[in-house]
Amino acid sequence: MARSSSYPAELRERAVRMVAEHRDDYGSEFEAIKSIASKLGIGSAETLRKWVRQSEIDAGQRPGVSSEENTEIKRLKRENAELRRANEILKAASAFFAAELDRPHRF
Repeated sequence: MARSSSYPAELRERAVRMVAEHRDDYGSEFEAIKSIASKLGIGSAETLRKWVRQSEIDAGQRPGVSSEENTEIKRLKRENAELRRANEILKAASAFFAAELDRPHRF
């Protein structure tokens, strides 16, 4: 879980571990999630549920995009946007200088 969050990484990891350890103590996984979220002061059970699902994806227990892959995708999207901006600047400069070459020069 490499994302930044308003919750410390240690709390996230502990909460996910507690759900895994105490899942069988409750009638359903979501009951365990609700209980553990309230005990640890996590604002929403849905938040903890998402952490649990992402942990399962990262561990290869569930299909989906892992945290590492998601980080790489975000990095590549930023790089792609930067390259597009650079390309637009180069196109504009190229058009400007091409227009300069087409103008008649007075000597």
